[in-house]
Amino acid sequence: MPKADKVQSVADIKDLFSRSEAFFFTDYQGLNVADITVLRKNLRQRKVTYLVAKNTLLKIGAKEAGVTGMDKYLTGPTAVAFAHEDAPAAAKVLYDSFKEKNLPRVKAFVVADQTHSADNLEMFASLPSKEVLYGQVAAAVQAPLQELVNTMNGFFQPLIGSIDALAEKRKTAA
Repeated sequence: MPKADKVQSVADIKDLFSRSEAFFFTDYQGLNVADITVLRKNLRQRKVTYLVAKNTLLKIGAKEAGVTGMDKYLTGPTAVAFAHEDAPAAAKVLYDSFKEKNLPRVKAFVVADQTHSADNLEMFASLPSKEVLYGQVAAAVQAPLQELVNTMNGFFQPLIGSIDALAEKRKTAA
């Protein structure tokens, strides 16, 4: 019979897997408490949960959430970073931390139900954040519309100028 605290832990882990748009399996071995605290703080600022738990509980929680094929990454000391909103931002924090201390080592990461090896972390971390992507899309949509307005303005400007000149001529003639 499982203990109540373990049942609750599995339920929490299942919830994290279900709510996350991406998750990163890391090997935290070699990080001291201060390093993990700084890493967690940096990840929390990006709305990322960094969880250290027993591999057995992670396996059960992942399975209950419908995440399969993760057992091979859940060996040895494992922590999982759950990105709730901006996966590239989480990857950037982990990658920058990796560059600084060569720790934690990312074993693999999952984005949109696709598993990627740690080799792809640098490329994924270099993607712009959602806010920047939204800005780029808005600019791409706005540019043709602005061009249309400028073209229409260029077409009607001489006409409006002629009408104004005609109105002024009639005014002075009267």
